[in-house]
Amino acid sequence: MFKEVALVFVGGGLGSMLRFLIGKGVLQFSQLSFPMGTFISNLIACIILGLVVYLSKGRMILSTSLMLFLMTGFCGGLSTFSTFSFETLQLFRQGMYTYAFLNIGLSISLGILSIYWLISKIPANEIN
Repeated sequence: MFKEVALVFVGGGLGSMLRFLIGKGVLQFSQLSFPMGTFISNLIACIILGLVVYLSKGRMILSTSLMLFLMTGFCGGLSTFSTFSFETLQLFRQGMYTYAFLNIGLSISLGILSIYWLISKIPANEIN
């Protein structure tokens, strides 16, 4: 049990640090009111999660420890629903309705599509 907790802890810390760096990096290059750092972080996490599922199903290329580290730890730390929700609410409160709806629509649709694209060849009964 300690090993699993440690894998999630380390993966989550690394994912959170990357999310922080992406957010700071985007601020240096973009003056948009759109929350691009959170959007990019969440999309990268979805792509990584889909890739991990794709590589693991039927092939077991990745160990269960690496899957736990990447999926629950790293992707959990990298993605952030709470920040997405807060930033979207702030856009609404500032009257930036187009950005708010764009953030909702793109985040949800591209997140789901990126995972679907990667795991669409895996039979549904093999995904748990």
